[in-house]
Amino acid sequence: MIKMMKKLFIAGSLILAAFGLFAENNSFGIPDSSEIRKDIYETWLDASLITVRNNVPEILSNISGQKFQVRLEESESTFNIFVSPRMLMNVDFVSDSGIVTKEQEVYPGDAAGSWVLIRNKKDGKPIRVRYYFVSNSDVYIQFSPYNRTSVCDLVIFGNYAVKNVPTGVPFEKFYTASFSEVQKITQINVPWKYVTCDPEMYHSVHQMAAVIREKLPGLIYYPTGMIDENNKTVDFITGDEIRLISDEEKIPLSSAGFLKWVADGLVEPIAGSKLKRYPLLSQTVEYKDIGYQGILSNEFSLSFALDFVRNLSSAVLSVNTGMVYKFNESGVDVTIEPFATGLTDNGLVNTVTFINDCGYSAGVLKSLLYVLANTEPGIIYFGAIRETDYRTPEVKVFNKNVILMPYFETTGLFNCYVFMDGTEMSLSEFIRRYKDDYVYLTRVRSNDRFFPE
Repeated sequence: MIKMMKKLFIAGSLILAAFGLFAENNSFGIPDSSEIRKDIYETWLDASLITVRNNVPEILSNISGQKFQVRLEESESTFNIFVSPRMLMNVDFVSDSGIVTKEQEVYPGDAAGSWVLIRNKKDGKPIRVRYYFVSNSDVYIQFSPYNRTSVCDLVIFGNYAVKNVPTGVPFEKFYTASFSEVQKITQINVPWKYVTCDPEMYHSVHQMAAVIREKLPGLIYYPTGMIDENNKTVDFITGDEIRLISDEEKIPLSSAGFLKWVADGLVEPIAGSKLKRYPLLSQTVEYKDIGYQGILSNEFSLSFALDFVRNLSSAVLSVNTGMVYKFNESGVDVTIEPFATGLTDNGLVNTVTFINDCGYSAGVLKSLLYVLANTEPGIIYFGAIRETDYRTPEVKVFNKNVILMPYFETTGLFNCYVFMDGTEMSLSEFIRRYKDDYVYLTRVRSNDRFFPE
């Protein structure tokens, strides 16, 4: 009896050790359906469409007791077999006594831990296997058959961080591979750092956003307004003082002045004073004299907002480090190119992510900020918007500025605070407004010690 108890104890210890190993290897902590997929291989995954149609959805549990639903969903050209984890959702029901909230079991096909096999309806051949592993369902990894092996894609909000990267293993491996195995197989060729977040790293971002939001009612938009180093509200070009007849209790700030107001809130607790106005206007872009754009640049500043964010971010860095940095030696410019291919309404297109002295297309911003939030947690971004003069399309002008503050919620969902011209908007609204334009980004480190005027 004692020997049997010892054997049971040893077996139990091995199972616990295996769970511990799994939890350690699966760094995203998502539910694992690999054992379930092994059990349903013949009846669901490798069966004909006719056979699968006769199957009823099944609720199965893995070795640790986590529930999954196995089901079929069809589209016009494909049939898809989902193995999706159980989630609980509060649902409101109308009853005689009013609205009653009840907790319901749901099995979303794109929840973290969900797995889907996509097959062709005509011949039943597999097209791809997809793993969802984070709270944002537009971020996933997928595998497709290629000759006798397979290739891999990592997709982030419609843009491909990697596309058709060889895995070196047969495609059928992913019918039953756990997510920890996927991580091991792809650890060299997939930039997992782009999609690995720690929600605890954004406290100062939240703190700054809360303070900005609280102060917004005390600001008013004024086309050329800025607070200078003498704490006077001045015209940012001439330096002449501005006095409002109405709204005299509010601070009149331009698009650029609003960014300086935020920057001053970061540097004044350290330096004891605000940033000087004039150095922030230094030109950072040289235009060729040929062409309409070059000729116009001799008379007007076409790169004002770009010059401003470069100089402003470099000035904040200089105060933080105690060293004087010019924009071209500060490293504040964001120039990463994490995507090569994008998914558009017209199919896959090659994407030139970054253009010198131009920035990023607004359409790629959500994907880009997601990557930046993962790889540079706690950094916020001063942006310059490059717009087209639609009356004279060959003229591109940097006139407006924006502050972008990406973060992850405690649930792992990605989000971004957006402030512009003394107002707040959503990231989707900003992208929609400037969908045909470019945005140039510069880095600024967030700080809990943030005290704007």
